[in-house]
Amino acid sequence: MPSLSAILIAKNEERDLPGCLDSLKGLVKEIVVVVSDDTTDGTEEVAKRYGAKTLRRPFDDYARMRQKSLDVAEGDWCLWIDPDERVTPSLADEIRGALSANPPFVAVDIPFSVRFLGREMRWGGLGHESHIRLFRRDKARFTGGALHESLIIDGPVSAFSGKIFHEPYRDIPDYLSKLDRYTTLAAQKRFDAGKRFYFFQHLILPWEFFARVFLKLGFLDGYQGLVWAGLSAFHSWLKYVKLGRMRKEKKS
Repeated sequence: MPSLSAILIAKNEERDLPGCLDSLKGLVKEIVVVVSDDTTDGTEEVAKRYGAKTLRRPFDDYARMRQKSLDVAEGDWCLWIDPDERVTPSLADEIRGALSANPPFVAVDIPFSVRFLGREMRWGGLGHESHIRLFRRDKARFTGGALHESLIIDGPVSAFSGKIFHEPYRDIPDYLSKLDRYTTLAAQKRFDAGKRFYFFQHLILPWEFFARVFLKLGFLDGYQGLVWAGLSAFHSWLKYVKLGRMRKEKKS
């Protein structure tokens, strides 16, 4: 069977990383973890305990960090996964079966199960999330920038039914602790692209909350759906407010 490498990037992930690496046992032949050099916890030590190939690298942007993990990997295929994600047993079985059959495709789109505040989120825009995460190493490369990275795939793409379990935030304080960094990166990306802030974009906050709760049926996820909609709406609004501040500071 072709060899499989798991590739990860990490910063201060000593809490989530063990669960991720445990879910890879018996599936991958190699684990590559690229650790951001401003990491202050035991992320690197955890990775090494699991036998991962680790290296530290200055963080410049997500695409370059991801590409470095791909460059270091040696497997015929790679599985891109993050520390707050888990490979489900059904997905692991599906991967083994596919790779052992000399598949005609070079990449696979994998569905995600997102969990928030103890509930699997099925509505509000989260119920049908999927991403290309499994691919032949020689048929893929990362592209993107400071915030959003993606893959360029050279060849046919298939789809699996087995899922990756994803819990991006442990609780509301965890969400808020990451909010400033992510919204600043998003604003900077728009600023660098020459985007402008317009007053009507203040309406993004109420509009996105309404859209997630009612148009995308987020209320069916109960309390968690309402909280997710509110936080997501605030996130979207804040990045535009920061963009406006950046442009104002440039003029002054």
